[in-house]
Amino acid sequence: MAKDRSIGLKYVFLTLACLAVFWFSGRMNFTFSQSVSSTIFSASVLATLLFWESRVAIVFFGVAGLILTKTVDIDHLVRFSSLEVILFLVGMMIVIGLIREANFFNWVLCRILTLKKMTAVKLVIIICLSSALLACLVDEVTSIIVMMALIFVLADYFEVNALPFLIISVMCTNIGSSGTVLGNPIGILIASKAGLTFEDFMLRAFPLMLVVLLAAIAILLFWYRGEIRKMDAKIKEVGNNRETFAKLICVPMTKDIKNEFLIFVGTLIFISLHHRLEAAFGFTRNSLLLSIPLISAGTIMLWRREKAREYIEKDVDWWTLIFFMLLFAQVGTLKYTGVTDIISKGIAGLANGSQFFLISFILWVSALGSSVLDNVLLVATFIPVIGSLKDMGVETSVLWWSLLFGGCLGGNITMVGSTANIVAMGMLEKSGKARISFFQWFKIGLVIGLASTAIVWAALTGFTRFFAA
Repeated sequence: MAKDRSIGLKYVFLTLACLAVFWFSGRMNFTFSQSVSSTIFSASVLATLLFWESRVAIVFFGVAGLILTKTVDIDHLVRFSSLEVILFLVGMMIVIGLIREANFFNWVLCRILTLKKMTAVKLVIIICLSSALLACLVDEVTSIIVMMALIFVLADYFEVNALPFLIISVMCTNIGSSGTVLGNPIGILIASKAGLTFEDFMLRAFPLMLVVLLAAIAILLFWYRGEIRKMDAKIKEVGNNRETFAKLICVPMTKDIKNEFLIFVGTLIFISLHHRLEAAFGFTRNSLLLSIPLISAGTIMLWRREKAREYIEKDVDWWTLIFFMLLFAQVGTLKYTGVTDIISKGIAGLANGSQFFLISFILWVSALGSSVLDNVLLVATFIPVIGSLKDMGVETSVLWWSLLFGGCLGGNITMVGSTANIVAMGMLEKSGKARISFFQWFKIGLVIGLASTAIVWAALTGFTRFFAA
């Protein structure tokens, strides 16, 4: 009964909020189409927060409302759905599914974790670097799934609490996801809309990510020094028995691992060279970036024909991708109806020509916003705003990096701030090893989130010309 009452109150709140947005937009002299698109998008955002498990159903209703009110036509709706981003993610999910199936990452990490003369500090640094770099190579969710499995084995073997090491891994995963175009869905979304290449990310985002990561490692080592000392004592107690430990976590090198590694590395090499290949062969900008994962995925499904349907049905997260696609359509409608132009003019008016203000505003708003909202949702909202600022003659190159880092780093602040956090918490609860409260996470999350965002803020505002090049 109490649960039904709570759900009922949420629906009442959602309805009143939608009416308030529609009324307020009318008072702001919005057209009917602008009011409808603003109200439907606001309802989708708010309903996603209130009814997370029903978010796909909610965006279904929202898109239907846009069509039935003639706020957008079907041709534009399809154009706004960012199909190129969706197809890129589909291709990469299939490639990662193949690699995950072969336990390649487990094979690599177990070799690292069984190094001689291991200490707890070295172990934590390895966990941090592995989490971040793995997120760069694949994505934050795959990274945390692999790392969580290894951390559980570590905790059981050394008889220590898994929770601190889980939090350490998740926070470094979120930081690492900002380093390349592959680390987070918002990376490919920003790259496709801003015309950024893999090389752009490696030249600008990756070095800055490493600086932030080193600062985060220093904070985490200090924050969890007590747990690290306990781990160090356990390591000395068991005598660093590498053979026994290796048997628990290591998988043997097989022919499948070698073949699948070649496909994965080949995909990464071609993605990293896409800009040069596009220029050499006269392809449209970023066309190879978006096509290479599809070619790799097609090759995998031909090679493993008996598992092709399984890759599509199990490894591709259709629930999330459909949500993204319909959300992008709603955001595109905001641009189509002119709402984002109005918002951009307001922001430009506040900035009064100050690049410092615009960088700071987008970085901090996206960081704080992504701590409570899905970062894809937040970034998708900002993209047309930045596009409108560019149409107004504002230099926007640095703003894209502000949006990228804000969306990734803000996810560390709360336990619901990123998909990696939610996946990790779910695995932790399912394992029955520990539970964590909101404020237990928030204390360290706020420190890491604010410190890392401050470093990026100093870099973007202090070296604006470099990031604008």
